[in-house]
Formats: sequence, structure tokens, C-alpha cells
Amino acid sequence: MVPEINYWAVLLATLSSMVVGSVWYARGVFGTRWAKLANVDMDRPAATAVVPIIVTLVVSFVTAWVLAGASSIAWHFYGGSYLWASLATAVILWAGFTAARFITHDAFEGRPTSLTVMNIAHELVTIVVMALIIGVWPPAGTV
Repeated sequence: MVPEINYWAVLLATLSSMVVGSVWYARGVFGTRWAKLANVDMDRPAATAVVPIIVTLVVSFVTAWVLAGASSIAWHFYGGSYLWASLATAVILWAGFTAARFITHDAFEGRPTSLTVMNIAHELVTIVVMALIIGVWPPAGTV
């Protein structure tokens, strides 16, 4: 079975991750604290951010695509609301993969707990926003 995927929703979800990240890591929100904890120079030339931004776009597309496919499979399995299937799938995948892996790696790398919490909270917000977009815009013919 190949899950149905609305690629327009996936593209919008991909872009939403860029918006969430831009707001989350802005200086007036969590950016200054994050930069201090992660030892990142916020005043470095903008050109040094080009590659990380491209990588983030690609990885965000993969995340949105996988979430859309997993949401479709969950909706087919459980039935009910496509939105709820998408949100539940997002939170379960975030907890089981993203949060769990961040916590493990950050513990071994000796990163501050506050940095880990800030980053996994960002990932939760990102994945929930993606799930909202995917959930309210299901593939044609599914709902």
C-alpha cells in the first residue's frame, strides 16, 4: 500500500518549518539564549547560513513527507478525523524519535538540559504546525 499524500500540503508544511524556526530562534524570542547555550555566533556573516538553510529545507521536506504518509496510514487504520490522525501521529513520532534521540545525544554530548528542552520544544511546535497543515488539507479522495 502506498499512502496518499497531498504534496501541496507537504510543501506548505515544509515552508512552515522555516517560519517556525525563524520566529523561535529570533533574538527577541529564544535566539539569544539558544546562541549562548549552543555556542553559536549570531553576528556571523549571513552567507555562512546558506548551507544550513538549504539542508533545513531538504530535511523539513522529508519530515513533512514522512508525516503525511504516516498520517494517511494512521487515518486508514484508525478511521475518524484526518486532522486528529495527523496530530496524534505527529506527537507520537516526535516523542518516539525526535525527543528521545535529542535527549540521548545531548546527554552523551554534555549539552545543557535547558538547550535540550528548548530544541525539543521547537521540534514539537514545528511538527504540530506541520500536522495541522497536513491534517486540514488531506489528499484528494480520502476524506
